[in-house]
Parts: sequence; structure tokens; C-alpha cells
Amino acid sequence: MTDQPLQLSVLDLVPVRDGQSTTQAVQASLALARVADRSGFRRYWVAEHHNMPAVAATNPPVLIAMIAGATERIRVGSGGVMLPNHAPLVVAEQFALLEAAYPGRIDLGLGRAPGSDPVTSWALRHGGGGVEADAVNRFPEHVGNVIAMMDPAGVGLALSGRTHELRATPGARSRPPVWLLGSSDYSAQLAASMGLPYVFAHHFSGSGTREALDLYRSGFRPSDEADEPTTFLTANVCVATTDGEAERLARPQLLAMVALRTGGELRPQLSVEAAAAVQLPAEHQRLYDAMRARWVIGTPDDVMRQLTELATTYAVDEVMVHPVAGSPADAAPDRAETRETTLELLAGVRDHRLVR
Repeated sequence: MTDQPLQLSVLDLVPVRDGQSTTQAVQASLALARVADRSGFRRYWVAEHHNMPAVAATNPPVLIAMIAGATERIRVGSGGVMLPNHAPLVVAEQFALLEAAYPGRIDLGLGRAPGSDPVTSWALRHGGGGVEADAVNRFPEHVGNVIAMMDPAGVGLALSGRTHELRATPGARSRPPVWLLGSSDYSAQLAASMGLPYVFAHHFSGSGTREALDLYRSGFRPSDEADEPTTFLTANVCVATTDGEAERLARPQLLAMVALRTGGELRPQLSVEAAAAVQLPAEHQRLYDAMRARWVIGTPDDVMRQLTELATTYAVDEVMVHPVAGSPADAAPDRAETRETTLELLAGVRDHRLVR
């Protein structure tokens, strides 16, 4: 870690609350992105998840176009595109166009997991004539293909004994940086061997972060993509003016994660009031407590202290926060004001420290 001040970024899953439409959830995320933009956050990334009642982030390129168009300076990217779900050329074309529309502001984060249930994985691959296992096994090859196809000079494609020129878009002047994302040693080693920037999903896994980053840094081979190891951390974060309020706001998302991990019913995110009334069985409460211990929840100064400690522990200069605050039942359906507050309070503490 250098002596530079801690950079903050945002990861958004475009959550859908109980009684909220997709239209309203997207509008809430656009409002959140504008808060991040004017508050000085570095990046705003959206995830790819499918067939989940509480997540509207199904198509990162479409969301990136909307968010980049609604903001002015913040980098916008995918955290990430699940490459086994898509043909490499399609991804290359999408992000080459995004880079052309918003040059210097686009990031392409690629992941290897399907980001969905087996039925949805079949539906995603079936239309393209592929099978998921083959796409996962060929992930390193497909990452290289995406990078090559986005190059402004194009790539030569050998077919039927001839080499054909292939470009993701004509007249490109730049291409977005490519990041590998993951929560396993595999992704860390692959990113190192390919010389790519790398992000370990600390917010999702909560363990193995040090081992993965050590593997990445020790095995890194400089490339045209990066001349030294380049990485940052992700964290689930909820900030409020009091500890009690922060805990209350984080509970709906924690309950959703308990349901996901225990095979419970997946549903739109509960309101803060409905979540407060939920009583968990003892074994689920233990899981809840274990997850809570890995999340960063509290008042602005305390959360910034914890984020700074995380950055110091893992020697990074940037932390990407996933703002997990739930909303009251009477909240405006097209806003996520508690999530906005998390970003605004963090930015206020960060700016105050810089002034001092």
C-alpha cells in the first residue's frame, strides 16, 4: 500500500425491495450512481445475477450504458460479466461500444461463475448452442479472445484455411481495461499468469483473501495490461449515524444472505420493519452472526477506520463498498435513500480526513 489516501468505489447489485418494480429499482440505482459520482467515488460497478427476486442486475452492459449516461466522471464497469454465459465476441462488441461512447470511463470485469441457478444457466447457454462446462473449462482462452477482439487493431481469425480480420467495432481508439474477478485461488493464479488486474470477492467470501492476493502478487507476470500487480478489496458496508440504526438497516440484506446460504425462500428484500420482526432458529442465527462479523457496519468514523484497516491489512489503496442498507416500508420506491446515506457519510468522513 502506498501513502495515497484511500480510494472508495461502489458495487451495486440493483436490489429489488418488497413492493418495488424493476423500473423503480433501476431508478434508485441511477440516483445512487449520481450520489457516488458527485461524492468523488472512483468506480461504480454492477454485478450479473439471473432469476433472483431481489436482484435486477441481470445485464451489466445495459446497466453500464444507463449509469455512464447519468453520471459525468466516475468510471463505470462490470463486477462482473460472467463470461461462461456469453460468447466472447458479444462481450467484446458490447464493451468496445461502451468504451467508444464513454472513452476512459469503462471497466470490464470478468468472472468465471455462472451467476445463476442450473436451470437459468441452461437457458443462457442453450440459445448460443454451448454448454456451461465447456465454457467454464475454456475460460482462460475466452478471456484472451475478449481482450484480442477489443483491440483497436483487431485480430486475425483463422477459419477454413484463411485468416480473416475481426474487430469488435470499427474505428476504435481505445479499449477498456480488463479485470479478473473471483473468490478462489484459481482466479488469482490465472490473473497473475495473464498479467491482469484482479479483484478478490472479499464481500462474498470473507475468507481466503490473504492467500488469494499472495498467490496473485507472487505469481504476477507483467503484461501489456498491467506492469505490476493491481488489485483492490470489496466489502459489504452499511453506515448510519448510530450503531443501532446501522445494524437495523443491514438486517434485511443479512437475512437474504441467510436464506440464500440455507436454501430458504428467495424473495424481494424485506423492509427494515419486516426484517426486525423476523426470528431466526438457532442454527441460522449462528450463520447470521458469522456473516455479520465480516461486514462493515456502524457509524461513519468507525466504518472508515475499519475500511482503512482492511486496506492496510491487504496492502491495497482502494476499497469497493457494496452498500447493503435496507429501506423503511414507507421509503420512496424510486430511491434508496439509506444506501445514498451510506455513500454520503463515508465521503464526508473521507473528505474531512483529507482536509485535516
